[in-house]
Amino acid sequence: MAKVHPLIIPNTTDEASSATGFDSCSNNKYITSKRETFTIWMKSLVMQGSGCTAFDENGEIVYRIDNYDNKHSSEVYLMDLQGKLLFTLCEMKMCVFPSWKGYKSSGDNNNKPWFQVRKSCRSILGKKGLSYKVTIRSDSSCYRLESLSGKSSEFRVTDSNGGVVAEAKRKQSSSGVVLGDDVFTLVVEPHVDHSFIMALVTIYGLIRHQI
Repeated sequence: MAKVHPLIIPNTTDEASSATGFDSCSNNKYITSKRETFTIWMKSLVMQGSGCTAFDENGEIVYRIDNYDNKHSSEVYLMDLQGKLLFTLCEMKMCVFPSWKGYKSSGDNNNKPWFQVRKSCRSILGKKGLSYKVTIRSDSSCYRLESLSGKSSEFRVTDSNGGVVAEAKRKQSSSGVVLGDDVFTLVVEPHVDHSFIMALVTIYGLIRHQI
């Protein structure tokens, strides 16, 4: 099978991050001043491949991951429709507890991770639900990636104050029919980098062996 490799393009906005770890709306197309809704399909558009595809409110593809035949790979690439590399996500298998690092470019040893995801004490202590701590390296700001109560397939991202910045739930059709557990509606709040949220969605899919 022919493989389409991610296109690595230097991101000139990375150094202009705001105090929250996100770039301002004026210089980052992945941040908007309004709430954004996406449809997430935990499937690749590549035939017989593993991955994830995200559609915007107009039904246009905006993000994709194509793992081909390597399900639950230790390194995956989040790309836009054109194949521009947005994040390289790497599982740190040598750690005692599950951990992932997200790089704004390729995940080689010369680059420092933009963020890190680690299993939280809540999950380690055996409490119900999945819970992971997300730390952005540039300013040490923290977020939490956690499953919704009693529904491990649904999840939210909260900030350090407990405010919800993104939430994913099973998608419903216009007639109210709940679709399969691999199709979600993702709602991202204003002024939040939805490419970063998609990176967390990807990691959550890897945790649940959906990608």
